[in-house]
Amino acid sequence: MYAAISSTTGLSKTQMELQALVSSVVDLLNTANRQLDVNREAARASISRASSLLWVEINKDFERDPSRQNRRALLGWQIRRVRDYVDAHLSARILVADLSAIVQRSEAHFARAFKKTFGVSPHAYVLRRRVDQASHLMLVSDDSLSDIALACGMTDQAHLCKIFRQMTGQTPAAWRRERRALTADGGLSPEPSNVAA
Repeated sequence: MYAAISSTTGLSKTQMELQALVSSVVDLLNTANRQLDVNREAARASISRASSLLWVEINKDFERDPSRQNRRALLGWQIRRVRDYVDAHLSARILVADLSAIVQRSEAHFARAFKKTFGVSPHAYVLRRRVDQASHLMLVSDDSLSDIALACGMTDQAHLCKIFRQMTGQTPAAWRRERRALTADGGLSPEPSNVAA
């Protein structure tokens, strides 16, 4: 089937699969956007499905790419375990020793492989996930910044403010006010888009 189509369109099988994936993700995100005001659970399900499709493709490419394995990066199953553990334990202390034990590597080897895989250190990755979680909580709840900081594993509100400002260029309070004002004006969905990298 792919041979017949690719000969007429000039696309390879991989390009066609990627095009189908992108199309599916766009359709799911458009569905989520339409459902956001009507049925939040359906919107979340569409977003979750789109995210899953992307992660499957990312991990598939990672596991197929021998150059990544030659560089001693983390394997697909190790990436999933680390991500799941970090997301499940954001409010607690996360140590490199815990993460390395999950993927059955020494701390030093894990830290090197993690940086090769994600492009940042384990500590920077955990901070990024905590800031992402804090930004989500700031939009969906009226909790104080102190409570949000503790819920995200930060030591206190000052710690959250310092890290948040380093990553986004804004204080959490200013960011929250701006996003809520945009949401009230209809310019943004209530879910956080993406905190500036």
